[in-house]
Amino acid sequence: MSTRAQVLELAILGRLRDSPVHGYELRKHLNVALGAFRTLSYGSLYPALKSLTSRGLISSAPSASGRGGRRARIVYQLTDAGHEYLDSVLSSAEPTAWDDDAFDVRFTLFGSTDARTRLRILEGRRARMVERRERLQQSFRRTSRRMDAYTAELARHGLEQVDREVEWLERVIDTERGTRGAYDYSSPPPTGGTTTSGDEHGAATDQPRNKEQA
Repeated sequence: MSTRAQVLELAILGRLRDSPVHGYELRKHLNVALGAFRTLSYGSLYPALKSLTSRGLISSAPSASGRGGRRARIVYQLTDAGHEYLDSVLSSAEPTAWDDDAFDVRFTLFGSTDARTRLRILEGRRARMVERRERLQQSFRRTSRRMDAYTAELARHGLEQVDREVEWLERVIDTERGTRGAYDYSSPPPTGGTTTSGDEHGAATDQPRNKEQA
C-alpha cells in the first residue's frame, strides 16, 4: 500500500472517530479540511473504504430511506478494532508521521494524540524542514547566477515558504512545551525511526496538554 493510501485511510478513521458519516459527507470533509486531499475523488475514497471494511476497522450500513424514494446512503462507522487501530497509530511517532503527505493529517488529529507524541512529531517535522531549507539555500547559492529572473524569484518563493513553516513549527513547539522561546536549538533534531517510549522527551509529559486534552 502506498504512503498516500495509508494517509488517506488514517484521515478517514480520524473523521469516523467523531461520528458515523456517509461517503459523500466524508469526502466533503476531507476536501475542505485536509489540504493534501482537496482534489480527492470517489475513485480513491471508495477503494479505501472497502479496504478498511474488509479489514474490520469500519462497518457500513444503509441509512434511513431517502426522501422521495431515493436510495438510502451507506453510513460508515468505526468498529472496536478500528478504535484500537487508530489509537495505536496516533500513539506512534515514526519518521513517516512528519513526511509531507502525512504531517497535515497527523496534525489535524493532535486533539486525540498524547503530548509526548505530538512534540516528537513537531520536532521531527521541524528538523525535516530545516534540512530542506539548508539544501535549498545551498542549491540557490550555487545556481542563482545561472537562473533567469523568473526562475530565481520562484526559488526565493520556495525558500520563503520553508522559512515560514519553520517559524510556525517553532511557535507550536513552544506552545506544546508551555514556554515561549524554550526550544533547544543546540540539541540534535530527531531523525531516527523509533517511537517515543522512554524519557527521551520527558519534559513534554510534564507540560499541560492543549485545551482539548485538559
